[in-house]
Amino acid sequence: MKRSFVVLGGSGDLTGRLLLPSLAQLYERGVLDGDVEVLAVSQQDWDDEAYRDWARARLTAHAGDLPEDARERVVAQLGHEHGDVTSPDDLRRALARVDGVPVVYLALPNTVFLPTLTALREVGLPEGARVVVEKPFGTGIADARELNEVLHGLVPEEGVFRIDHFLAKQTVLNVLGLRFANRVFEPVWNAQHVDAVDIVFDEDLGLEGRAGYYDKAGALRDMLQNHLLQLLAVVAMEPPQSLDAATLQARKSDVLRAVQPVVAQSVRGRYTAGTIEGRELPDYASEDGVDPARMTETFAEFTVTIENWRWSGVPFRLRTGKALGTRRKEIVVRFKPVPHLAFADEQPEPDVLRLQLSPDGIALEVNLNGAGDPFDLEREVLQTTSPPQDLPAYGLLLREMLSGDPTLSISDVEAEQGWRIVQPVLDAWAADEIPLQDYPAGSDGPA
Repeated sequence: MKRSFVVLGGSGDLTGRLLLPSLAQLYERGVLDGDVEVLAVSQQDWDDEAYRDWARARLTAHAGDLPEDARERVVAQLGHEHGDVTSPDDLRRALARVDGVPVVYLALPNTVFLPTLTALREVGLPEGARVVVEKPFGTGIADARELNEVLHGLVPEEGVFRIDHFLAKQTVLNVLGLRFANRVFEPVWNAQHVDAVDIVFDEDLGLEGRAGYYDKAGALRDMLQNHLLQLLAVVAMEPPQSLDAATLQARKSDVLRAVQPVVAQSVRGRYTAGTIEGRELPDYASEDGVDPARMTETFAEFTVTIENWRWSGVPFRLRTGKALGTRRKEIVVRFKPVPHLAFADEQPEPDVLRLQLSPDGIALEVNLNGAGDPFDLEREVLQTTSPPQDLPAYGLLLREMLSGDPTLSISDVEAEQGWRIVQPVLDAWAADEIPLQDYPAGSDGPA
């Protein structure tokens, strides 16, 4: 069956920075059997050649390390249709141009998802079509439910790809191998042995020109509601019978249904002016495009518990922030102390397992006998760094959606449960029950 890739929002940053370069990577690695027709739909008044010129420049900027023939192979398959993605007539005209069964990618702001999907439903898609929706999936649980209802009226659930590129990161996939292909970890992967789990994605970058989106979303909606909750689901899920899409999605959904937020332990903050490695950052509130009255947070942290047999009583702390002094992107599993202290004069530190997201790697902090006195303990770190993925996250996701494998996609239940979990925190923050704290750019975040 011939496939056509239809990108709604085809002149946007996501398309130029990630989608087109990923397609070139698939060609360069020989992953695709044949050429993939790509039709971009945008509000730019371009013909096909003007769009190809734009795409060629984006590929040079973001995939310049790939051979020119791989980049030109992408350019040769490109077409462009000027139109409004929320207009059924414009979408009908665009879809009439493609020869194959379409994979429709919404490379759009999430505020436009619903009118775009509603227009697509009015137009109709052929049997076998797929729809790809970026994160965040809606703006709240009611919105997510409405989006799911419209999607299910457009294509079957197996034809929906709700994208979260964190699921295609190497370390996230390594969690599956670490837990379910090694007998040493899974027996201690529970509340009897684990004291706490931290899932952290701290950035040293500021707003970087994303005010149009970020100031309406904030750190909680942008990162915790989707990316970090998906990491939690992979870390905490029950062993799957197999690694097919339906089983993985079901096990992740089970975990998310059991998650309860501890609102009182949430923290929100916003960076003020400061310096990071010689870069001067202004107050977030004074950045171009920011409305200070929105009180948008650039730092978000909250604790959840998982009310099931395996994890009862173990706090899972999720944290993300911008303009912080240290880039820290990792999943940290903190084990409980040993039950009996044979070393009378020492208190050995509990073991810590770190699953590092950037760069990808694994580090296990353990206590070993010292090099001097054999009865003295020393802290050692057993560490390995993973080689780069053959395909980066978006290349892997693009391959999966074109081939029809939804293993790395998010189910309708997961999308709705993510919003259910964060809604009490959002409500408490909106009511100012948790104060918005300032923290200087380059610091460790709010107190």
